[in-house]
Formats: sequence, C-alpha cells, structure tokens
Amino acid sequence: MTKGNSGYTYTGSGTNSQGNHYCSREGNNGGSGYHYSNTNGSYYYQNTNGSTYYNSGSGYSQYTSPSGQVSKSTGK
Repeated sequence: MTKGNSGYTYTGSGTNSQGNHYCSREGNNGGSGYHYSNTNGSYYYQNTNGSTYYNSGSGYSQYTSPSGQVSKSTGK
C-alpha cells in the first residue's frame, strides 16, 4: 500500500479487461474510493468522503456531493 498525500492510502491499481485503468484507495479516517480512467477519454471518481465525479471526456460532467446533491455541466 502507498500512502497518499491527501488523506488516503492507495490499495491497488491495474487495467480491466476493457483496457480501462483503475486505482483503489482507502481513506485514513475511514471510507474507501476508487477511480477509473477509460479508453474513451471518460473518467469516474468515487471519493473516500462518499462524493462522486464523472466526466464524459466530451464536455459533460456530473458531481454528486456526500449529501447526494447533484451538479451537472454540459461544458457549453
């Protein structure tokens, strides 16, 4: 495991069968998270605080806060 400088520890990484890169981590104060970087340019984060972030790679993004509030952007 590798200790991150942002309050979490990396627990694993690799590439899945679709060729998408992933990295998992655990928060130093509890909670777990991961991110995917996909071959189509999109990426997705599940953060250790429960929030998520998705970016399509072509202008659309969506953030969901730990409380469940959703914020979307079309990039226009």
